[in-house]
Amino acid sequence: MSTPDPSRTAGFYADLFGWAIDGDQFRLEGRAVAGIVPSRPDQPTGWLTYLAAPDLDYTIRCVEAAYGHVLIRPEERPGGRRAVVADSSGAIFGLWQAAGFAGAQLRGEPGTMAWSDLLTDNASRATAFYGSVFGWSLTHEFGSGEWLTEARDSVAGLIPGRYDVRWQPSFQVADCPELVAHVARLGGRVTAGPVEMGLGRYAEIIDPAGTQFAITAPLPRPVELAVAYNDIIGLELTYGG
Repeated sequence: MSTPDPSRTAGFYADLFGWAIDGDQFRLEGRAVAGIVPSRPDQPTGWLTYLAAPDLDYTIRCVEAAYGHVLIRPEERPGGRRAVVADSSGAIFGLWQAAGFAGAQLRGEPGTMAWSDLLTDNASRATAFYGSVFGWSLTHEFGSGEWLTEARDSVAGLIPGRYDVRWQPSFQVADCPELVAHVARLGGRVTAGPVEMGLGRYAEIIDPAGTQFAITAPLPRPVELAVAYNDIIGLELTYGG
């Protein structure tokens, strides 16, 4: 993320998620989970979602061909090359070509990035853009929009019908209501939720500097296991839940 006051901002997230600051990185258990830099005139402030671009120059050409815009041309950074672009509706995101540093080093536990959602009021335009640039398709299998790669891997979400167009990161927490209460004590505020969305409980938050982000806590889903004996196949397992 970029912010005009890195020290104050780092304090908020350190208290909220248990992060430690190490140079331009937030760390949890000694591993990188997010980044923080001072804001600069040619880059928007706040959280910036990065998408992997194994061939950065080629991906930029695809962005431009799909009516997107390049805001920051490729530049060398420690561990890779990056660029900042906007999609055809104006949602800003980063592109990262790894060269030794692939990104977040810890996932799947409280305090790590869980997901990123595209907020937009034009799902059809988004589908055309991200399909053309990354080969993604859009599904609604769990009641909310979900982006899938050509290999059918889930990579991001889509929240339609919003007044603004942007990418929003969501960080995993153990208890959504508990963290919502802690946000208020730290000077942030909750703008939506907590509500059940997809496979978790979700809330949208604004930090004390005005940066928007979300938190999500996975909900346990019971699995019923029935075992039936069958004279022909011997054993049949049926999963439901």
